[in-house]
Amino acid sequence: MFRLMRLIIFVLLAFVAGQFYERSQTSERCATLGGDMDAGLCKGIAK
Repeated sequence: MFRLMRLIIFVLLAFVAGQFYERSQTSERCATLGGDMDAGLCKGIAK
């Protein structure tokens, strides 16, 4: 039972870490293009 709970916790932690990593990458790309992140959306870039 402990192994199952540990697996679930590790998978959850990996998912959350992946979300933070993806959000950071998106924010950096937005800043490179001259935009600003607002509520998870990149605003202020010209197409």
